[in-house]
Amino acid sequence: MVYRYYIITSLFFIYIISCNKVDKPNILFIIADDASKNSFGVYGSISCKTPSFDFLANQGVRFTNAYNNNPKCSPARAAILTGRYSWQLEEAANHRPYLSDKWKYYPFILEEAGYFIGYTGKGWGPGVFKGIDISDTDLNPAGHIFKGEKINPPFSGISKKNYSANFRNFLKQVPKDKPFCFWLGTHEPHRTYEKNSWKKEKRDTSKIKVPKFYPNHHKIIGDIADYEIEVEWFDKHIGEAIKYLKENNLFDNTLIIVTSDHGMPFPRVKGQIYEEGFSVPLIAFWKDRIKKGRIVSDFITFPDIAPTILEIAGIQIINQMTGESFKKQLLSGDNGRIDVERDFTLLGKERHDIGRVEGDNYSVAYPVRAIRTDEYLYIRNLISSRWPAGNPEYGFLNCDNSPTKNLIVGLKNDKILRDYYEMSFGKRPVEELYKIYDDPDCINNLSNNFTYKKIKDSLWTKLKQNLTDQGDPRILGKGEIFDYYPYSRIPRQQKLYNKPDYNPIKIFEEKFNKKINVK
Repeated sequence: MVYRYYIITSLFFIYIISCNKVDKPNILFIIADDASKNSFGVYGSISCKTPSFDFLANQGVRFTNAYNNNPKCSPARAAILTGRYSWQLEEAANHRPYLSDKWKYYPFILEEAGYFIGYTGKGWGPGVFKGIDISDTDLNPAGHIFKGEKINPPFSGISKKNYSANFRNFLKQVPKDKPFCFWLGTHEPHRTYEKNSWKKEKRDTSKIKVPKFYPNHHKIIGDIADYEIEVEWFDKHIGEAIKYLKENNLFDNTLIIVTSDHGMPFPRVKGQIYEEGFSVPLIAFWKDRIKKGRIVSDFITFPDIAPTILEIAGIQIINQMTGESFKKQLLSGDNGRIDVERDFTLLGKERHDIGRVEGDNYSVAYPVRAIRTDEYLYIRNLISSRWPAGNPEYGFLNCDNSPTKNLIVGLKNDKILRDYYEMSFGKRPVEELYKIYDDPDCINNLSNNFTYKKIKDSLWTKLKQNLTDQGDPRILGKGEIFDYYPYSRIPRQQKLYNKPDYNPIKIFEEKFNKKINVK
């Protein structure tokens, strides 16, 4: 009887352990660098082929109203990892900051709860973390680095890092009794591109859709074609990651989330508060748990990702996180709007890149706050006297160099086509209002149309109230600090401004009596 008791007891504990393992799914988070939502097949592209992304979307759930909160690499990724809105992240609201270690990052919360964690490619960044430049180091909020696998890419603009092979090596090291969490971040389709790579592939460019804020010019079409090649490279690594999960019998219990940090690296998109810049692809797959083929219209934003992952993993959401879990939206069997209260999202930006000068401050921000509802985008340019893409004398540094940028800058003195220049690089009014379904490219500003005055005023009231509730320094009259958080590439600033003694760290510390973690 005693022997039978021990057998039954042992089987019971084996059962409990196995149940716990099922309750703790593996998590694979895949993120592109600079890929627009409409570049993927399930989001409407007919010129860019993304079969792996589309497969996961069709077998899982696709979100139509997903937004990044702040359309630049560092702040967008900080929002994902911390579960906080950009304006709640102090220096991390800016691009390429000296990131504080005061925040908790969801991969390491998972690690403390028993997960095996790792990342490859681009995690959080660019910037400095704990006094160290985050360039291919193990010190990253996204996890412990897995690197070393190389590949000979077909074009010079593509990284030699073999992201999916690094993920395969990670899987080999996952202990059998642990679930895993992995961040697979590609550098593609970030610039630079091999010019005219599309010609080498003999691609048909006739189906490429040029946004209305650009002229329909062959140089722009070619630039987009080169970009799409790198989007397809990103998709290739999604497919390889799926293959390795299946080979290791891990596919069925892995929650796969795929997104991009912001829109394509083109004028008026990347780093700008317009639809293509901050609207992101977001799909999720979890076999037998997420009903396949669903399309959800609830508004989801990057701060929502971390609390969602924690809740899915059965871990308590920490107080730091102000985003809200969308587990309900993932696991619901319904389409459309799951939660009627998820009917808007908040957006913003501060300093992205350098190139704005005011007095003795050489890196001032271009602060914007915005609210996106089902029907409207309302934008508040908080200091509209500044240049949104950076000062012209410094080359509009908040816009990546490209054939498209060069062409549009050259239209400044063109009497017929100058409007294209103004849309990308000109100064903007205090208020902008766009009716998105009629005007997805955000061309027709309705803010001065009396017909929309009540709508405009109500959106500003709603935006301001939500930002006040979240403690946004800009709304509370304390936003100047965003203009002074140091940009971490100081030598670049000294060279650009011809100020060899310029020391933004010293200026910040003396002005605000706060220390910057620099080694």
